[in-house]
Amino acid sequence: MTPSRFTFYDSSSYFSLPTFLFLAAGLLFGLVACGQRSDTIVSIALHPTKSNIIYVATDEAVYKSSDTGETWTRFAGELTRTRVISLAIDPALSATVFAGTMGDGTYKSPDGGRTWHQFSAGIQKGTISAIVNQIVFNPRGTEMVYAATTVGVFRSLNGGRNWVERMNGMNEVNFVVSLAIDPQRPNVMYAGTTGGVYRTINGTESWEKKSSGMVAADAKMASMALGVNGLAVDPTNSDVVYAGTTKGLYKSTDQGERWAKLEGSIQDAYVSAIQLDPSQPSTLYLATSDRVQKSEDSGATWEPKVTGLDATSIRSLQISPSDPHVLYVGTNGGGLYRSTDAGESWKRLPLTATNAS
Repeated sequence: MTPSRFTFYDSSSYFSLPTFLFLAAGLLFGLVACGQRSDTIVSIALHPTKSNIIYVATDEAVYKSSDTGETWTRFAGELTRTRVISLAIDPALSATVFAGTMGDGTYKSPDGGRTWHQFSAGIQKGTISAIVNQIVFNPRGTEMVYAATTVGVFRSLNGGRNWVERMNGMNEVNFVVSLAIDPQRPNVMYAGTTGGVYRTINGTESWEKKSSGMVAADAKMASMALGVNGLAVDPTNSDVVYAGTTKGLYKSTDQGERWAKLEGSIQDAYVSAIQLDPSQPSTLYLATSDRVQKSEDSGATWEPKVTGLDATSIRSLQISPSDPHVLYVGTNGGGLYRSTDAGESWKRLPLTATNAS
């Protein structure tokens, strides 16, 4: 199921009203799934070294598999009282898992999901609670954590116990959908918003809008001009940045100073997620509203990868840190799928819970 196309109009672009609402809520393809609530895979997190461990968040629960998706544990306890929108595993302390929620801040598990504790102090604006769209860790020290939320960017210096707003320079926007850190220069970060891309070069002390070629400088309703759902920085050449948006994929070769829209079969696709093959960054995968797309030439050409992928509305996408041939996609009402051959074929992994914690 894809969004209906009722639109706002401004002088620079059409912008989907459902898209705006879904971005504001941290959701990419609607609040009501086409199947069971457990079939809508909102977020996927893969263990950095143990390929058998997978976490997924659905519309109704968080699940964990320790056998590559054959069986699943459905988490109970604290997480049953909140809706989880995003998941992230600490790359340095892999038993530590964060869950970003819809209006209840963040939760943290220090023991692989057995127990969860709310870590939300400061992650709000006034009386407005944040919906946490994404959580990322600083590669120089994972006690420094960033959160992209519907009320801005927040940073924690103590592993999520306390959060502080980091929005200096983001004058037009509040809704921050995605974040990406330059792996070679960790003080450089990019924020995808409902109004294009912003960049910081000083570890979020300040931000500058960097949307040339993406959003017109004189765009009306600039804060809603173009939703940026996903960002990816080339790990071998971090001048190269990709931005997946509600109206196609953009590429920058100069750290976001200028952007060019990639054409072809993805020209106006609703891109919900981007993944780069870490061993070969010229290979890209996109999750879109109707398929998975793959490029092996840095985005110059694209090929759909849908064999065995019965569901069409792709919501989340992750590439295995252990094996770049292994990918997982979560769909909007069609369940979870895995490919072990770099997207050539897909197999569905039912979320059949065998026990609860």
